[in-house]
Amino acid sequence: MKSDIRNREDIYLLVKDFYVKLMNDDLMHHFFSEFSNPELLAEHLQTLVDFWDNILFFSGTYQKNAMRPHIDLQSKKPFKTEHFKQWLLHFNNTVDEHFSGEIAHAAKSRALSIATVMQIKIAELDKQ
Repeated sequence: MKSDIRNREDIYLLVKDFYVKLMNDDLMHHFFSEFSNPELLAEHLQTLVDFWDNILFFSGTYQKNAMRPHIDLQSKKPFKTEHFKQWLLHFNNTVDEHFSGEIAHAAKSRALSIATVMQIKIAELDKQ
C-alpha cells in the first residue's frame, strides 16, 4: 500500500519524477530546455520542493511569486490549453504512482487550482 506525502523527501521524489515526465514529453519539453543543465535543474527542484512544502504543509519555505516566472515564460513560449492539460496529467499520474492519501489528494487538487488560476491570468494578459 502506498503511503501519503509526509515530508520534503516525498515532495522531492514527486517533483523529480514529475520533471522527468515533462522533460521527456514532446508537447512539454520545450518549456524545460534550460533545465538540461543539471545544476539549474537541481536548484529548480529545490525551489519546487519549497513551493509544495509550503502549499501542502504551510512551512513558510517559499516566499517568491510563483506566477512571475511563468508570465515571463509565456511571452517567449506561449502556454496553450493542451499544455495545462498535459501538465496536470503528468502531475496527477506522478502523485498516483507514488502516493495515496489526504495530502496526495490535496496536492492534486491544489495543482488543478494553480493551473486554472494561471490559465486565467495568462488569458487576461493576452487580452491587454
